[in-house]
Amino acid sequence: MFSTIQYAKTEHIATITLNRPEVVNAYNVQMRDDLYQALLAVRDDSDVQGAILTGAGPKGFCAGADLREFGTAPSQTVARSVRWERDVWGIMSSLDKPLVAAIHGYCLGSGVEIACLCDFRIAAEDAIFGTPEVALGLVPGAGGTQTLMRVVGQARAMELLLTGKRIDAQAALGMGLITKVVPSGQHVAEAQSLLKRVLRHPSAAVAAVKATVYQGMDMPLAHALAAEHRKALTLAAASSK
Repeated sequence: MFSTIQYAKTEHIATITLNRPEVVNAYNVQMRDDLYQALLAVRDDSDVQGAILTGAGPKGFCAGADLREFGTAPSQTVARSVRWERDVWGIMSSLDKPLVAAIHGYCLGSGVEIACLCDFRIAAEDAIFGTPEVALGLVPGAGGTQTLMRVVGQARAMELLLTGKRIDAQAALGMGLITKVVPSGQHVAEAQSLLKRVLRHPSAAVAAVKATVYQGMDMPLAHALAAEHRKALTLAAASSK
């Protein structure tokens, strides 16, 4: 069905595997289109309650954007239009089902951006993280300057974004970039275990918590607290019927 990803569904969990191992799952135009369709399936399939994103092959989760495709779009206008028509990042950030990134090996550039849009990030001990765009004369183009800052804070995000340095799994854990480090090869199993624990809870409550947390991040505290109160009342009223 897809040429650059694999999609599987087991026990209400969808697993999306980036599947270009020969280039460490570098993110290209076709992968963007395939991932968009897979995320729509997660969003629209009532039998799917959560999803795991991982990478195929031994070398890594995602080595970033496939730079060989730079300049191949017919024009910047067309490229920008297609980008918004297939808004992968928008779907990920608005999805009301939990997402877990299961990361091993290289997680660079777009790989970090994908991971930061997930609710949890489980990393194998061999994982390496970095945002190399500045060294290439580029700015992260898929939300990295914003999502990374929201995950690790402004100071640490600036250090990663402006130096382009790479960090290992333990350093990523220490700065809050990832949720947990596990032995190599166990990242997908741990992601499944974590997601199953989350899915024991009522899906409406899980969705409400996600929405309240992410929406509140962009509000003044008083407004965020009021939104939380409204969400809590709405959920309590629904559960009492």
